[in-house]
Amino acid sequence: MRVYDPVVARPRILLVHGSVVNADATWSAQRPLAERYDVLAPNRRGFPPGPEMDRVDYEDEAVWLDRFLEPGTHLVGHSYGGVIALFAAARRPEFVRSLTVVEPPAMAIVRDDPATEAGVESMERHWEHGPRDPEAFLRGFLARVGAPAPHGRFSPELLQGARLLMTERYPWRAVIPLDALAAAPFPKLAVSGGHSPGFEAVCDTLRGRIGALRAILPGERHAVQRLGAPFNDLLAAFVERAEATTTVSDTETPPGV
Repeated sequence: MRVYDPVVARPRILLVHGSVVNADATWSAQRPLAERYDVLAPNRRGFPPGPEMDRVDYEDEAVWLDRFLEPGTHLVGHSYGGVIALFAAARRPEFVRSLTVVEPPAMAIVRDDPATEAGVESMERHWEHGPRDPEAFLRGFLARVGAPAPHGRFSPELLQGARLLMTERYPWRAVIPLDALAAAPFPKLAVSGGHSPGFEAVCDTLRGRIGALRAILPGERHAVQRLGAPFNDLLAAFVERAEATTTVSDTETPPGV
């Protein structure tokens, strides 16, 4: 049995990457955070250098993420990883010190918004009727989420990510456990890049429905974390604020450990 002691341990940040690229590629600009925090950024299943998978499901990924959750974890998810993080935090709130999501494509929570609905329809057409060639499919996807496509031919690693992308369970249909997240005691933060009405609407809705703080950091569109210092400073301030709310009971072993 392990007892979490926030006085001794450095704050622990668990970074959950999204689609197409692995943890190293997604979170490279967050390496400086390791000077102050215990940072863990695992590669999700199916991403290089691991073997490919036939199917990706955000709820199944949230269960898989259990192995990386420890008492006092600050959970951070980008894009598809943000959807995973929302489910993981609702599943195991006793392990979560704070939750940060960066542009999660959880469009089902704002399907009454015309701009969001148009974006969802475009995505579904691409998945169901778009090119089956992985490179062409990935280029179409990147254009829709506001991410730049690499120049030249895609690397084998990107093509593996593209093939995995084509198998994903649609995140825009996810029924996010908003009530459970709203009831959870840990602080929440929703971050967007100021480039997409759909992602802005999702993050604004998380503010209203689960009490998330809001931040908009323009400059890298969907890949907000690639800003480096501005994002890192925001996340560090949020983590420190969450750490400052530690109570005497937090030093005890949470239920289920």
